[in-house]
Amino acid sequence: MAESSGGSLRLFGNREFVALASTAFARSQAYSTILIALGVYANMFDTSGTVEGLFGTAFAAIQLLIVLPLGRYIDLKNSKKFLLVGLALNVAVFVGFAFVSAVEHVILLRVVQGLGASILWLTGTTVVGEISPDESRGLWIGTYNQVGAFSSLFGDLVGGLLLFVYGFGLTYAVLSLFTIGAFVSVYLYLRDNPGGRADPEEATGYETLRDLMERRAIRALVFFRGAFSVGKMAVIIFLPIYAQTGFGINEFLTGGIMAGGKLTKSLTQGKVGDLTDRFGRKHRFVLAGALTYALGTALIPLAEYAREYVPGVTLAALGEQMALPGAFFVLFAAYAVLGVADSLRLPASMALFVEEGEHFDAVGSSLSLRSIAWKVGQVGGPVMVGAIWDATSVFVAFWTAAGFIVVSSVVFAWLFAVEPAPEHVAAPADD
Repeated sequence: MAESSGGSLRLFGNREFVALASTAFARSQAYSTILIALGVYANMFDTSGTVEGLFGTAFAAIQLLIVLPLGRYIDLKNSKKFLLVGLALNVAVFVGFAFVSAVEHVILLRVVQGLGASILWLTGTTVVGEISPDESRGLWIGTYNQVGAFSSLFGDLVGGLLLFVYGFGLTYAVLSLFTIGAFVSVYLYLRDNPGGRADPEEATGYETLRDLMERRAIRALVFFRGAFSVGKMAVIIFLPIYAQTGFGINEFLTGGIMAGGKLTKSLTQGKVGDLTDRFGRKHRFVLAGALTYALGTALIPLAEYAREYVPGVTLAALGEQMALPGAFFVLFAAYAVLGVADSLRLPASMALFVEEGEHFDAVGSSLSLRSIAWKVGQVGGPVMVGAIWDATSVFVAFWTAAGFIVVSSVVFAWLFAVEPAPEHVAAPADD
C-alpha cells in the first residue's frame, strides 16, 4: 500500500487513520494537562507525598479491574462504540474537574478519568493494529503514538499556559472542545465494527488469555511491564508535582519541562517504528529504551543541586518577566532523555503484543494483558514511591523508581524468546 512507502505523513490521507489519531490527540492532551493540574491541586490542598501518590493509584485502580474484560469485548464487539463512550466519559471528567473543591474530589475524578482513558487507549490501539497493513504495522502504530506524543506536548505547553493564565474553567472547556471534535470524527469516518474478528464459539476469554500466557515472549513482556511501570509512573505523577512544590515553578514552565520529553518523542517515534519494521529484533529496542529511561529517572533529583551549578535565567516579553531557576533546565534535560527512551521502547513493545495476539485472533486480549501488567505497577507504584519520599528523600524515591526499571530490564532480557506460531490455531486467512 502507499502508506507503507510514503512515511508517516501519507497516513493522514486516510480518513480512518485520522479519526483514530484524533482519539489519541484528545486522550493525550487531556492526560498531560491534568497532570500539570495535579500539581496545582497538590499546592491548593497542601497534600503529602502519599496522598499525591493516590492521584496516580486512583487513575490506575479502575483500569486494573476492567482491562481484561474490556480487551475481550473489543475482540468480540463493535470497537467504534467503545471509542465513542470513552470520548463522552472524558468530557464528563472535564466538567467535574472544573468544580473540584476538595482533595477527595480529585481522587474520585481520577478514577473516572482512568476508566475513559483505558477505553480510548486499548480500543484505539487495537483498531490501529487490526486495520493496518501487515507490512507497515510498525509505521501505523508508531505514527499513531507519534500523534499522541505531539498531543501530549500540546497539552504540556498550551494546557500549562491556559492553567497559568486563565485557571481551570477555560482550560477544561478547551479540552472538551477537542474531545467533542474527536467524537464527531470517529462517528463520521470510522467503519462500523473495526477489528473484532474473534469467534466467541472457538475460545473463551479465559482460554485465550491462557494461550497467550503460554507464549514466552508474552510472559517476558508482561513481567517487564509490571516492574517498569512502578518506576515510570513515579516519574509521571511526581515530576510535575516536584517542579511546582519543590522549586516554585509555575504551571506554564512545568508544561515546558514536560515538553522536553514530548518533543523528542513526537519527533522520533514514527521513525523508530519504521526501523523496527526494517531491522526486526524488536525486543532489543524495548531493552535499550528501558535502560535509557532508568538513566533519565536517576537524573531527576539532581535538580536539588541546580542552584549551585546551573544559573537561572530571566525571560522578558511584552513588558513581563518570568524567572527560570536552574532546576528547570535539569528537569527539562532529564525529561528529554525520557522521551528518547519511550521512542525506542513503545513501538516495538506494542508491535510485539499485536504479533503475539494475532496468533489467536485476539489482539485486544493481548493488548489488555499489556495494559493490566502496567496497571499492577501503576496502582502500587505511586503510593509506594510517595511514602518513600515522605520517609526519606527525593533521591531515594526517584532512585528506587530507577532501580525497578533496571531490574525489569535485566529480567526481560533473560526471559524473552521468540517462538513459532502455534500450529493448533488457524490463521485468519483459513477461517
